[in-house]
Amino acid sequence: MRIRATVAAVTGALALTALAVPAAQADGSNGDTRITKVVVDGDNKVSLGISEPKTIKVSVTATDDSGIAEADEFSLEGPGYGYLSTGKPTCKAASSTTSTCTASVLVDPKVDYFSNPNAGTWYVDAWVDAEDGDFVWKEKAGSFQFQRASRLTVNASPEPVKKGRTITVTGKLSRANWETLKYAGYTNQSVKLQFRKKGSSSYTTLKTVKSNSTGELRTTVTASTDGYFRYSFAGTTTTPAVNATGDFVDVQ
Repeated sequence: MRIRATVAAVTGALALTALAVPAAQADGSNGDTRITKVVVDGDNKVSLGISEPKTIKVSVTATDDSGIAEADEFSLEGPGYGYLSTGKPTCKAASSTTSTCTASVLVDPKVDYFSNPNAGTWYVDAWVDAEDGDFVWKEKAGSFQFQRASRLTVNASPEPVKKGRTITVTGKLSRANWETLKYAGYTNQSVKLQFRKKGSSSYTTLKTVKSNSTGELRTTVTASTDGYFRYSFAGTTTTPAVNATGDFVDVQ
């Protein structure tokens, strides 16, 4: 994984090692400056695949009775010695006392050397300066899920099918392997089989199926009426939720 260099004038990032992570610092503040909110990518979830670069946006809201002057680069730290650093934040005042400081970092799975253990809960460390010289430095000011992108497929057959006959529904749950830059089956996971009747706008769950040792899914149902079958995965800490595109079956 690349990281922002802290001792050399480097605009890119360097391969991650345990030694590359800065020494931990204690939380601290001077005066009444406080961090009140941290948001990463809008919903505190970041999904990264195997080929497309991803810009991670970090917003830190802080308050001080004299107003916020600026913020230093935000540090992002996670499992497996994960470490990233944003660019210089831009602070926008919401009032005379409160500002939101926003910065981003570009990650690329093809060049950043992420390892699968890097997936999970990451934390944001932030330093914010106030106009009157006060400041706040907070480790783990906020958290987000850094996840291996997921895929889910479904196929219901035969099509068409006579009412009362058996429909076999297969599919596969897979997720990004950051080390091989390929998608691999996500094993032993609970996945819901859902059905949406033709003309309806909502799915109902029929049963729960476990993915096998290669991520494959397979179950059967009895044909009753025209509609769409899909698999739905609720997600885990390391892997985002995903729904397969519904597969229509004509029941005759």
